[in-house]
Amino acid sequence: MEPRIQGFDYQRVPVAEGVALNAAVGGAGSPVVLLHGFPQTHLMWRHVAADLAADHTVICPDLRGYGDSDKPADTDGRAYSKRTMAADVVALARALGHERFALAGHDRGALVAVRAGLDHPKAVTRLASLDVLPTLDMWEVLRGASAAVGFHLYLMAQPPGLPEQLIGASPDVFFGHFLDIWARDPDAVPADVRAAYLRASRGAVTSIVADYRASAGVDVEDDEADRAAGNRLRMPVSVLQQDWGAALGYDAAAVWRAWAEDLHHSTVTCGHFMAEEAPAEVVEALRDLLAR
Repeated sequence: MEPRIQGFDYQRVPVAEGVALNAAVGGAGSPVVLLHGFPQTHLMWRHVAADLAADHTVICPDLRGYGDSDKPADTDGRAYSKRTMAADVVALARALGHERFALAGHDRGALVAVRAGLDHPKAVTRLASLDVLPTLDMWEVLRGASAAVGFHLYLMAQPPGLPEQLIGASPDVFFGHFLDIWARDPDAVPADVRAAYLRASRGAVTSIVADYRASAGVDVEDDEADRAAGNRLRMPVSVLQQDWGAALGYDAAAVWRAWAEDLHHSTVTCGHFMAEEAPAEVVEALRDLLAR
């Protein structure tokens, strides 16, 4: 049996023509939407969601193209743009009765969350980003030999065909590689959850690649347009990132400050999968954000 977030109800919610999202919903109170990263599903929030559900309505969807959500073909290069995926999230919350909601995202989900905050400022009341930089800045800081850590970004940015074939030839090795090297605590992702992540990713190679390809194309264009127009995140923003120290090579807080007027930036001593490796610290940060 597939692992689930205990105590949460599961439903499929239509958010766009031909697209429904799988969402776990639990708790009661002001709404909080939690968006997962790569190569994960909504399950990455299982600890955090259970805590927040004590006094919030918590909504944990699989992003389009991931998990048990629909995976439409990318016919126009924008099916997996963060703008499109952000519109999904707003439509999901609205379908569940929430015009305004707090939003937190990890990794890919954080990129969707940032785009939602920029495009839908009246809907997103507060925003949290876990362990990622805005798309435009991510490409700007990757350079030289240090960019090798992001080899997957460049692989999946290639035109359709090659990346899908290479990854599809051995998907468990490819996706499992990131689950292994990005976690400082291997026990944070137990065997049943790891297996669920691999099964979900195995069936979503084409859509996951399309998501990453968009981040090397249309998502950059959208960020550039916002930067040129001076469009910024107007709601309270909290950013949590791994504590890389001097190895980071850039001032992450300064990068985020250029996008967010009301910013709290902090580091967490753990691996990339901080909601699973350090859930208590993530919960504390989110509760602080919700109280601002």
